[in-house]
Amino acid sequence: MSVEIPQSMDDVVMQVAQRKLHGEEVTEDAVIKTAVRDILQALFDEALEGHYDDVKWSGDDLVVTDIMGQPVGTVSPQGESFISDFRQNADALVLRLEDETSKLVGGR
Repeated sequence: MSVEIPQSMDDVVMQVAQRKLHGEEVTEDAVIKTAVRDILQALFDEALEGHYDDVKWSGDDLVVTDIMGQPVGTVSPQGESFISDFRQNADALVLRLEDETSKLVGGR
């Protein structure tokens, strides 16, 4: 997974500070939301050995579509939102996203 994708709240705080230094106004929640999608996308890219599936937001859920644009699956937050899941325990969220990736990739 890319070093630039925050995987902890420390990483999020650091990225927010760096981006603000460069004049960009960004919130922790925005960085977390992007990170969660990017983490799941990176996991799919790794599992499929290339970028074949796309991960996109659909409300509070992440929807995975295949190369033909057909839905492959949906990943939902365990708590109120992925942002709250990340804030409560980013490591547990990443492990759950890894499990969801395995299920969706293995189910084809």
